[in-house]
Amino acid sequence: MTAQNSATHPASIAVEHPAPRSGRGAERGSAPVGRGGLGGRATGGTTLAALGVIAFSLTFPATAWGLESFGPWSFVAVRSVLAALIAGGFLLAARVPLPGREHWAGLAVVAAGVVVGFPLLTTLALTTSTTSHAAVVVGLLPLTTAAVSALRTGARPSHRFWGAAVAGAAVVLGFTLTQSGGALSAGDGFLFGALLVCAAGYTEGGRLARVLPGWQVIGWALVLCLPLSLAGSALGLAYEPVHLTGHGLAGLAWAAAGSTFLGLYVWYRGMAEIGAPRASQLQLAQPLLTLVWSVALLGEQLSPAAPAAACAVLVCIAVTQRA
Repeated sequence: MTAQNSATHPASIAVEHPAPRSGRGAERGSAPVGRGGLGGRATGGTTLAALGVIAFSLTFPATAWGLESFGPWSFVAVRSVLAALIAGGFLLAARVPLPGREHWAGLAVVAAGVVVGFPLLTTLALTTSTTSHAAVVVGLLPLTTAAVSALRTGARPSHRFWGAAVAGAAVVLGFTLTQSGGALSAGDGFLFGALLVCAAGYTEGGRLARVLPGWQVIGWALVLCLPLSLAGSALGLAYEPVHLTGHGLAGLAWAAAGSTFLGLYVWYRGMAEIGAPRASQLQLAQPLLTLVWSVALLGEQLSPAAPAAACAVLVCIAVTQRA
């Protein structure tokens, strides 16, 4: 594993919304509309989702640092344990009751997708793939999330939305493939698997964040995974070498607290307010942000094509937010 290898992590929280609405409309993923309040809600939701994207964009460099000290299995397991302890502390302090039985299946999907599946698969892939190549996953995730959300919730974005989403994904895909030489790596199977499980976790988490506070969605998902994370930590630390460094500990801390808990907190809150399809398109900027952090924190070289790709992606994001 080199300093150029990294992983995401991909997770969120939301403030408590009014009592869940019943009927088909509550499942379609559109934000509640109050008189005169739609514009403010959309702006606030977009800001929160954007903060989540910024947090996620730091996950690759943080993981690269973390893998200086830990093996891939122990890194993912330990970060999940730490994030679960943070979330559990908040849940206990707030005396939050257990979620209703009808929510546990959805929480299991969130846990499998964004707490376990995506971090583990991308970390394993990034033992052989570079950060630039792995950015293909992040570049295609918004389109995948929008498609999964449409199937799951029945949302029907406009043709202009889909056109801009596909265009943005194509820009990011072309840019990242160019940076990696256009060759497929041995980790591509892990990366495409991570793409699917994370899209499912994002979609289900965004749906649940409309009936539960977003921080409780990710909090209970993390707690649900705690027994598995503890077992994984024990095995990983026993069989993988550990060489503690300042970078390694800082990367672990950010991946656990910043990406897995706080990032998903604001992400799911924003997604609950503006809908999964629109929120997901903000992630088109994530690979380009990751490259900026990679230059600043890892010393990687930034291609001259990056500014042009960034401008094209921002145009696509603007179109999706107005479609």
